[in-house]
Amino acid sequence: MRTSNHLIGLLNFLVFLLSIPIIGGGIWLSSRANNTDCMKFLQWPLIIIGVSIMIVSLAGFAGACYRNTFLMWLYLFVMFFIIGALIGFIIFAYAVTSKGSGRALMNKVYLDYYLEDYSGWLEERVADDSYWSKISSCIRDSKVCSKMGRSSGGVPETANMFANRKLSPIESGCCKPPTECGYVYVNETVWDPSTGTTPSNLDCTRWSNDQEQLCYSCNSCKAGVLASLKKSWRKASVINIVVLIILVIVYVLGWAAFRNNRRIDNDEPYGETRMTKAKPSPFQL
Repeated sequence: MRTSNHLIGLLNFLVFLLSIPIIGGGIWLSSRANNTDCMKFLQWPLIIIGVSIMIVSLAGFAGACYRNTFLMWLYLFVMFFIIGALIGFIIFAYAVTSKGSGRALMNKVYLDYYLEDYSGWLEERVADDSYWSKISSCIRDSKVCSKMGRSSGGVPETANMFANRKLSPIESGCCKPPTECGYVYVNETVWDPSTGTTPSNLDCTRWSNDQEQLCYSCNSCKAGVLASLKKSWRKASVINIVVLIILVIVYVLGWAAFRNNRRIDNDEPYGETRMTKAKPSPFQL
């Protein structure tokens, strides 16, 4: 049935186009990793899945349009594993980012972040000292904190203005001390600890006005990285879920095209029942 094959071919061409957002999502995560998140491992599986979908969809397109049974078989076989890999990726991304969020503060727009609010594989990976040294170095090199400075009419930002800013998780966790320390605001990355309290939070002692240190060794900075990763991964997963639904629909329809190709190869009529007529008896009149 040519119409069915052409429909599958068209759908696979659309899948080819849909692979572009997946690859784009991986590239976006890569740019986030280079600029802020500094976690450079999740984007590659996403890019590989996107490229695989792009290549396999072309095989499905050719197999459906030219009724090539081998290409359709290859397409269905490989696409099955791609769909499985995409499902696994989505589940993994949601599982490792299921816990943790910023804590709201009184009279503050920005949030504070605490490492104890997070748990699981991702938290253990970020908190590992050998791995964190690379992440913190990346954050320092990205100049995120040095870019926080603002002024209004040539006047530096005041404490009240700073309190009404919506900071990113990394800006809040790495570029300022935790609010509970009670340090007095001087500017975005300089705080006066003389009037501060001595709470149980060890990040208060880890804070330094040295612009090369700040709170890069704080647990709040690690929590800020985790919160930033959670936002990035959830955004990428939304695109992946939409693509997954379309892939499953196309895969089911692909089976129809595959069976149609086999029927044509075997010279079986479509929609008719093959019956073998019995030979007339010589005694019949």
